[in-house]
Amino acid sequence: MKAPVLAVTLALTLLVAAVIAQPAPFKRTVLQQVDLSVPGREAVTAIAEIQPAAAVGRHTHPGEEIGYVIEGTVLVEREGQAAVTLNAGQTFLIPSGTIHNATNKGSGATKILATYIVEKGKPLATPVTGK
Repeated sequence: MKAPVLAVTLALTLLVAAVIAQPAPFKRTVLQQVDLSVPGREAVTAIAEIQPAAAVGRHTHPGEEIGYVIEGTVLVEREGQAAVTLNAGQTFLIPSGTIHNATNKGSGATKILATYIVEKGKPLATPVTGK
């Protein structure tokens, strides 16, 4: 009787550990955040990681986003424009205040080097709800 209970307990523990170990669907790691010579503006450099089949979610930035796809395949959707699929080595620009989304269309994690030229003191990204 003890062996089946122990086996079930061990299996559940391993399952919970596997679920906890799953990476977040989207993660932005800020590498640097510095003031610019333009008053009220700052530059933020970050690595964005999007897991397979995950999307960042519709959002805006209080300034420009300049991106370079380090690895993977990403579908970039900008409001009012046709969606574009980008692969490693390709770049993009998101104008200030533009509603956009990014979805990983590859089988592995997508990594993007992003530089944001934004208004200082404002949130780097603001989620947009609804369509």
